[in-house]
Amino acid sequence: MKKPRAAAGSRSRHRKQSSSQEGREKRALSSSQAKPSGPDAGLARRQEEVVLQASVSPYHLFRDTAEVTVLRKNLLSWYDLEKRDLPWRRQAEGEMDLDRRAYAVWVSEVMLQQTQVATVINYYTRWMQKWPTLQDLASASLEEVNQLWAGLGYYSRGRRLQEGARKVRGVKVNTGALRPWVSHNLEPSHPNQVIEELGGHMPRTAETLQQLLPGVGRYTAGAIASIAFGQAAGVVDGNVVRVLCRVRAIGADPSSTLVSQHLWSLSQQLVDPARPGDFNQAAMELGATVCTPQRPRCSQCPMQSLCRAHQRMEREQLLASQSLPSSGDVEECAPNTGQCQLCAPPTEPWDQTLGVANFPRKASRRPPREECSATCVLEQPRAVGGARILLVQRPNSGLLAGLWEFPSVTVEPSRQHQPKALLQELQSWVGPLPATRLQHLGQVVHTFSHIKLTYQVYGLTLEEQTPVTTSLPGVRWLTREEFHTAAVSTAMKKVFRVYEGQQPGTCKGSKRSQVSTLSRQKKLSPGQKVLDSFFQPYTSAGAP
Repeated sequence: MKKPRAAAGSRSRHRKQSSSQEGREKRALSSSQAKPSGPDAGLARRQEEVVLQASVSPYHLFRDTAEVTVLRKNLLSWYDLEKRDLPWRRQAEGEMDLDRRAYAVWVSEVMLQQTQVATVINYYTRWMQKWPTLQDLASASLEEVNQLWAGLGYYSRGRRLQEGARKVRGVKVNTGALRPWVSHNLEPSHPNQVIEELGGHMPRTAETLQQLLPGVGRYTAGAIASIAFGQAAGVVDGNVVRVLCRVRAIGADPSSTLVSQHLWSLSQQLVDPARPGDFNQAAMELGATVCTPQRPRCSQCPMQSLCRAHQRMEREQLLASQSLPSSGDVEECAPNTGQCQLCAPPTEPWDQTLGVANFPRKASRRPPREECSATCVLEQPRAVGGARILLVQRPNSGLLAGLWEFPSVTVEPSRQHQPKALLQELQSWVGPLPATRLQHLGQVVHTFSHIKLTYQVYGLTLEEQTPVTTSLPGVRWLTREEFHTAAVSTAMKKVFRVYEGQQPGTCKGSKRSQVSTLSRQKKLSPGQKVLDSFFQPYTSAGAP
């Protein structure tokens, strides 16, 4: 029986589209000099995995295919029943267009890096409402992106996400001639810009995603490829690291090259080729909700029967009940000679109080370097249209790139020379100012990923009715309402709360200021309140 022509035509069109997409990706790859080619990179990884597995004890591997099948079945069955209802999952599951589905996954994965799910939900929802497609995001300004991203942290993520959207779209500028992507700083509001590099389509494989899109690493590429395109690509994030280290009792430092390579090899081996996206999300979901860093819920874990860490915990509990010494992993794992490189070192014995949380080993972290900055809230309370505060824009690269902040200057921790340095910075933006009115109001400590920054907060109010104006680029006078919706960092919002708390009148009575002030006050017990009221001096009703 012949198949309908429509179906055959549909498949033919699909093959042509796939071929066209592959051609665009190959051309883009050939012009990319930053990273090695996709096939070569994939082959090198597979060779590394073969060598690695040959040198690793079976104790840390999945050598039994039946065991892998059971793990996949148990994990996916659990996920189908227990998965959380999250907006990016609904978006991806209900989207038939592959590019829009990949974009929805991409945005969620970038936002979820180093950020909790509860925080991301509102940001993701607002982002997708404002820019539902790659083309919408590519047409936005960096200022708009920073403004929506404000408060989410790690601001370079939003900037690179937009760079990637513009690269997918490509750029055609004034000349009318198509040319490849040359600058992510071009503003798409240009009248003759029409975008085209990858044909407006997302790369379809983990290898090409990682190589062609800025800011997309191995994990993000694998997540997009598996969830959006159904590629059997493994992923390794913090949650997956924890799950795999416990399931195979890997006690060595997970940040080491050897352990990292082994975890990627395991994830690639385990991913279900029939449901790769669901499997990867299930592994991450398990680590986030059941196999947690502290107090894991082993009784609810679908992988308990396969978990080496749980087996080790039960054995240690049995030995402890019989007053016998700990056996370690040597009996099951270590080769005849030498120490296993995937087991915990002998210097870190089993901690009975931790149970399965003995795995993974905590990676040593360098403490953030400490810096100090003096910053000033400069306000014109009598400006036309209401009080206004001065904001300046940070450089387009480095920490908090492109965001707005109060004028600031890096200083020594000692406050001896801070006012002079800060006043010079202020005057470079707005001209001469009265030094005597610069007041120190307090300090704010904010920790970024690698910097612990202490802001010494100053305030300066210009009471003159003649407004101070400036025509310099990167300078704005904003109302308080505009400030709270501007592209400013969380640290600057903390600075402004300190300033508000020191202002008399309506500023101090604002809801935001009250919350900040009350949170700094020590909560008193009912008995202490009675004692305080008893010892307060008596004031007559008619007193002023």
